[in-house]
Amino acid sequence: MELPHLWQPASRVDLSGALSGWFESELGRELLVAENRLLGHILPDLFGYHALQLGQVVPANLLLSSRIRHRIVADTAPIAVEGLSPLAAKPDSLPLAGDSVDVVVMHHLLDVCTNPHAVLREACRVLLPEGHVVIVGFNPWSLWGLWRLFRLPWMGTPWLRRILAPQRLTDWLSLLDFEVVGVESAYFLPPVDAAVVRRRFDWLEPVGTRYWSQGGAAYAVLARKRVACLTPL
Repeated sequence: MELPHLWQPASRVDLSGALSGWFESELGRELLVAENRLLGHILPDLFGYHALQLGQVVPANLLLSSRIRHRIVADTAPIAVEGLSPLAAKPDSLPLAGDSVDVVVMHHLLDVCTNPHAVLREACRVLLPEGHVVIVGFNPWSLWGLWRLFRLPWMGTPWLRRILAPQRLTDWLSLLDFEVVGVESAYFLPPVDAAVVRRRFDWLEPVGTRYWSQGGAAYAVLARKRVACLTPL
């Protein structure tokens, strides 16, 4: 099973750099705030000794709301961020022992990597039994996903290039013996660059949260690594 690409394939460096630059825009910063708020609902309930931020599309501490003290960010060239210990490594080949990490957070990494299956397998390898993975991505079943129908691939919207639906992601996770605990989404405003225009749609936030909770621009999938229990005879 391969990840479907919406447009022509691009390297992770190209997509990651374009997406990182886009997150510096006003709209990107606004979405990042909503995503951090979403992580703030999830991470405080996950406990352990070691937390890993896998990939660094945005040079920010996305584990800030976690109660785990030892926090690592791993990427091919991680940028120093306060509160995170940098680790230079490929996301699909980590120099970490198996069953050694309690929580793994991926922020749009699967949206830009060339081999998402390998990244998921590596996350499964390093996670402890009953450990958790939190995956943030762009939601195709949202106003942002519908925007693809009206935009061309070369019109400067890197979040349109490659989108992995949460339903497909949950299927992949189940094949890797993960149990999907829940899926949440955030940010229901349309992807309009003009802030004045976006503010006219502020009423969509409470409406979307109440009646279309899975229709936000970004989703967060929380999954737990299952362990097969063997009864000795």
